[in-house]
Amino acid sequence: MRRLREFKGIKQETIAHLTKVSPAQVSRIEAGKKRATRPFVEIVDDHLEAGGALIALWEDLNKDGHPVPVWFDWPQIEGDAVMLVCWEHGVIPGLLQTPAYMSVLLKGNQEAIDLRLRRQSILTRDDGTPPTLFVLLLDEHALYRQVGSAETMKEQLEHLLTMGMLPNITIQVVLASGEHTGNSGDFMIATMEDRSEVAYVETAIRGIATDNPADLATLARTLIELRARALTEDASREVIRKAIEKWT
Repeated sequence: MRRLREFKGIKQETIAHLTKVSPAQVSRIEAGKKRATRPFVEIVDDHLEAGGALIALWEDLNKDGHPVPVWFDWPQIEGDAVMLVCWEHGVIPGLLQTPAYMSVLLKGNQEAIDLRLRRQSILTRDDGTPPTLFVLLLDEHALYRQVGSAETMKEQLEHLLTMGMLPNITIQVVLASGEHTGNSGDFMIATMEDRSEVAYVETAIRGIATDNPADLATLARTLIELRARALTEDASREVIRKAIEKWT
């Protein structure tokens, strides 16, 4: 799409005006960071005189109702997001893991550890781009599920308390009692600068990214239920401190 648009000498702003989306959204679609809707593609195909080529490409990419664009690069989406809302019920999420804790989970793979540590920089960066807002809803079980040694757990939970004091990070514990829709799996929702959303959902086989409206609506309902169950930030800190005592 970008090559054809540039060949025709048409600006992104023109496409944005025609399709009633922001120029930032057009840029993300062209970069493969956001999936285009069928109406968007039809308008662009007509304006660029593509003769149905863009529509055919869209249909091929979305055949069989495939919910996940294969080109989605979650680390890139994560880095570009202005806000991340995360639900974790098994372990401390990667963005808040200590090197020792993640080393156990990643089986000492130094390349993977270094990559995860670099990804964490979005929460504390001072390069002119505001640090990403990060909201974590954490199942109480994760505080007591041992990963590595007791010292590793103690260090990890102390790190959780420290990071939770940053103004851009909110950590709330969901008490481990009762059934709720969050028990079906972990996920993270990224809100982009143009207010669009992309979700990353963990499955038994692999993680998948989706911007499917139905998927996002389902996750939004789950978040409402989890937030209703979550402790306040102050109460959550007390629960974390109590867990630290177990590992001391």
